[in-house]
Amino acid sequence: MINTDLLAWPAAGAGTEVIDEADAKTPAADAAAADTRDSSTSTVTSGVAVERTATPETPAHDVSTPETSAPGVQAPESSAHQGPPVLEVAGLSVTYPGAPTPAIADINLSLAPGDTLAIVGESGSGKSTTAAALTGLLPAGTKVHAHTHSHLGEDLTSAKPRTWQRILGTGIAYVPQDAGAGLNPVRTIASALAETLTVNGYAKPQIRPRIAEVLTAVGLDPQTHGRRYPHELSGGQRQRVLIANAIAARPALIIADEPTSALDATVAKQVLDVLSGLVAGSQTALVLITHDLGVAKERAAKLLVMQAGRIVETGPTEAVLADPQHAYTQSLLAAAPHLGWARLRPSTDAGATTTHTGAEAVLSGRGIVRNFGGDRPAVDSLDINLRAGSTVGIVGESGSGKTTSARILLGADRADSGVITLHGKPVSDYRRKDLGRRIRYVHQDSSAALDPHYTVERILTEPLRGHRIGIRADRPGRVRELLDSVALDHSLLKRTPRELSGGQRQRLAIARALAVDPEVIILDEPVSALDVGVQAQILQLLVDLQDRLGVAYLFISHDLAVIEQIADEVIVMKDGLVVESGPTARVLHESRDDYTRALIDAVPCFDDSAVRTAERATSTETTDTDLRATSTDTGDVSLTPNTTELTGASHA
Repeated sequence: MINTDLLAWPAAGAGTEVIDEADAKTPAADAAAADTRDSSTSTVTSGVAVERTATPETPAHDVSTPETSAPGVQAPESSAHQGPPVLEVAGLSVTYPGAPTPAIADINLSLAPGDTLAIVGESGSGKSTTAAALTGLLPAGTKVHAHTHSHLGEDLTSAKPRTWQRILGTGIAYVPQDAGAGLNPVRTIASALAETLTVNGYAKPQIRPRIAEVLTAVGLDPQTHGRRYPHELSGGQRQRVLIANAIAARPALIIADEPTSALDATVAKQVLDVLSGLVAGSQTALVLITHDLGVAKERAAKLLVMQAGRIVETGPTEAVLADPQHAYTQSLLAAAPHLGWARLRPSTDAGATTTHTGAEAVLSGRGIVRNFGGDRPAVDSLDINLRAGSTVGIVGESGSGKTTSARILLGADRADSGVITLHGKPVSDYRRKDLGRRIRYVHQDSSAALDPHYTVERILTEPLRGHRIGIRADRPGRVRELLDSVALDHSLLKRTPRELSGGQRQRLAIARALAVDPEVIILDEPVSALDVGVQAQILQLLVDLQDRLGVAYLFISHDLAVIEQIADEVIVMKDGLVVESGPTARVLHESRDDYTRALIDAVPCFDDSAVRTAERATSTETTDTDLRATSTDTGDVSLTPNTTELTGASHA
């Protein structure tokens, strides 16, 4: 059993709510609809799906413990395993309350002990809904149908809440995407982990050593971080706590929903090494939901691609990525960023009229220091200049001081020493409301930044009304323009944040920041929760807006490939100190600093030459080269599979 203080499905409400009996599943009426499944791959029932037959693979290195796991080791295929599969699903469909069509349909998969399956797809494609259905964590009133749903031979098609409570923890562990909603804010990390172990049958003498073991495994100090509350941790540290909670009771299956989306490259590698070690050493099965195709390639033996709630392609990871057959898979590969793409250029129709090269600093900081009373300052002697029409990126490990620096520049936190100026004037000379319009902030945790009771329309209208922008009759039109700018469908206007996917919430947060036409936008991991297609669209949007409006960006990210595309200059931080800074191309490709090199070397990569070759062959036949956003039945945004503009055509 997993402690519900540490695991809350956002749509279910409070962090300690018990899952409703409405989550009980009923088998599909027509058992004959299930296709025969191939034991070597996940089977697809959809007629448009592409399925590969697994070829014999050389077994990966055996890893007995997380500490000795080799980076990038794929879990060996477990075709010769004895006993029932860890997870068996056939014909799974989920329909949310009030929805006219299923969110997911005809989902089939089978996992043996030691298998690793990666599920990829755009935001709203059904990845998280699939994870929730597999763990019994869907909101009340949801209709679930499955011909087969079993765990280690136990039938779960009509499982009651009591059954799920028994299975969650030692049987199936779940790592949610949203770290903010998954942690109890009034309990220390050690206290919450202790309860998880207690309810899973651990004796008192075993609990403290196990807490130290799992926190150390995910790169946290048991003495320091175990005493802290969630609000005292960075976003990446909170995500690591959720992973520690998932592995604490040594489950047979781990379902991880974007477990490294909030982590920097080095910590993500460490966490994935822990998960890979569990798979290889203890034959734990792993379902890895991710939008990072590099992570999928390095960590998963099987790959499943989802679009609009259905499986469109599946098979051995190497085979799918080397030669994708479905157009949607090709578009995902073409859009995936990686080092070497260089700075994005503005679109030809961006409409820029002013050159901002060499512009004066809009927002500056000199000698900024912030100390929270720990062993070292959170930020130590930071110097930074944000210029009109340019972007400064900050990279570094989780807890290096990136977000603290951003909060100080925003005025949301004070500096113990140093000077911060806006257009040469101390920020203290500005009225708070005036400063709030000039400098806007996009939070890392979109669920905590958006009022859960407001609709999308009200969230975007509030800053317009608060800053008296436009007349009342014009604001609905402006709200729709903002939705279009971040590729959100107008059908979402009446929804609340809880009814949006993680990627949709992040796009909404970006739209809210753009609403008042600010001079400076501070973006804290703004695309970490987005799939590669929408990520490419958002980055291009930010570049176009900057070119047209001359806005200055401070862009914080753990993704060096994203920083290379968006930033003119980059600052590398470690333990609150700046270890290197300068033009982005020089720092990322000519750095001699050991820490910077370690960050670069930890970035997952994959060969997308097959997609690029196909793209060149078909580009002359393609007349529509725009990335288009279309509404699906669920009101989400879907990429039209056109790879031309997603492969770096707008890069310098």
